[in-house]
Amino acid sequence: MKTAVMSLHNIDVTEFLDVLDSCQGNVYLVTNEGDKLNLMSKLSQLVGLSRLIEGGKITEAYVICDNMEDESKLFRLNMFGESNRTA
Repeated sequence: MKTAVMSLHNIDVTEFLDVLDSCQGNVYLVTNEGDKLNLMSKLSQLVGLSRLIEGGKITEAYVICDNMEDESKLFRLNMFGESNRTA
């Protein structure tokens, strides 16, 4: 079951990719154009993020997570600039 859509703002790309590597379920990047990429695939990460990166930051994107714990990790990164990958 998919959880609610979460908007990302000015995420550090390196940290975002590190958090993605720790996710247990699927994480989808959804663009304003309606593209939906599964970010658990390194190829999708490359394709999707390369289109959204501006000055080393993600400018605007939305994610949908299959796993509530993954959503929590990404929420903390999005809101506070920190992750709880080791927790």
